[in-house]
Amino acid sequence: MKANIVEDSKFGFKRVEPIPTQEEVEKFYAQEFYDANAKYFNNSALLLQEEQSDFFNTRWKAIYDEMESFFGEKISEKSVFDIGFGFAQALKYMKNKGLKVAGLEPSKEGVDYAIENGIDAIHCGIERLDLVKDKSEVVLLLNVLEHLRKPEQTLLNIKEKVLTSDGMLVIEVPNDFNDFQIVADAEYNLDEWWVFPPNHINYFSHDSLQELLRGCGYKIIHCTSSFPLDMFLLFGDQYVGNPKLGRECHNKRVKFEQLMEKHGKVEKLKKFYNALSELNLGRSISVYATPV
Repeated sequence: MKANIVEDSKFGFKRVEPIPTQEEVEKFYAQEFYDANAKYFNNSALLLQEEQSDFFNTRWKAIYDEMESFFGEKISEKSVFDIGFGFAQALKYMKNKGLKVAGLEPSKEGVDYAIENGIDAIHCGIERLDLVKDKSEVVLLLNVLEHLRKPEQTLLNIKEKVLTSDGMLVIEVPNDFNDFQIVADAEYNLDEWWVFPPNHINYFSHDSLQELLRGCGYKIIHCTSSFPLDMFLLFGDQYVGNPKLGRECHNKRVKFEQLMEKHGKVEKLKKFYNALSELNLGRSISVYATPV
């Protein structure tokens, strides 16, 4: 049965209606989300992240660079807390940069891995922010907000319980219902393949995510996108339901970024992704914000 999608009356992002129960969400994450053999392309699988460490380290470096731009020379004194850290790859990167790191994660496998790598970790659900003892200057919420039953409450709780008043919140979410997806869906009759509850409950654009953040008392610092992977569908590479082709398209994206970096065009690449965010395009959305 096709999921019913509604627009949130307060902030304008899209979400599933009815919202899955807590039991349904917890069952999904316990059984499927971190499975490397999942039926969808899963960036959270540890094996994939290790195999493509260069690609993922570029992602963590982009976050670190924004942190450095925000905090300046004082960045070495800062602490980073990752909510829903998966297998703690971002925290490992930040730890190697000399930052104090910690996080929370529902998956016991992820928590065990983090502890084995010397990272302070809390094993609990995303909503249990009351268990966080100390506030941090940087809070990461990477590919988490789309999964939450109450995203507004989580953002308010982060501001109250986890993030310092002068700190930075880093959010990354998929950019779903973007124009490239909509055109591909109309052309190939793909039944809105990106709608996948109880995995994804909320569906954001750059505009609606910023509206939500402002409504929760945050000021936007910076907004950017990632490579518009859905564009491959418009080229005729119909990867939906075809994980092998999906990985081939992903690898082409990686090659594109590597060549831009190799030939000294990183700043132009950043400007390209920043421009995509203004058009609500790009496969994912990254927003950096601070409490007001």
